[in-house]
Amino acid sequence: MRVVRRSLAVCLAVLFMAPAVNAQNHVAGRSILDQAVQERVSKERASRQAVTSLLQRSEVREIAERAGISIETAQAAVATLDGDQLEEMASQARAVDGALAGGQSAVVISTTTIIIILLLVILIVAIAD
Repeated sequence: MRVVRRSLAVCLAVLFMAPAVNAQNHVAGRSILDQAVQERVSKERASRQAVTSLLQRSEVREIAERAGISIETAQAAVATLDGDQLEEMASQARAVDGALAGGQSAVVISTTTIIIILLLVILIVAIAD
């Protein structure tokens, strides 16, 4: 009886260990995770820089001043943006910056409107947080 119990114990141990031996390792390595985090941080940093560089332009400061919007408050609010909000603001900021850098006078009205909307959205996000 003792031999049967030991044999049964060994067989059960082998059966339970077999799936673990054949299992694949699906866990991402530390270097892959570090790289993903660094890419996200770099992307967010670039997006924040795009918005803050637009806010530092003299044209934007003039428009904000005429609209009664504080650039300092808007710049502080940029630090609170993240994810989709930050990406949307950054893409709008890049579009406005490109239009302003190109000196296109035909888009002045739409650029001004976009700047005001951008500033207002930043302030709304800051107030909501």
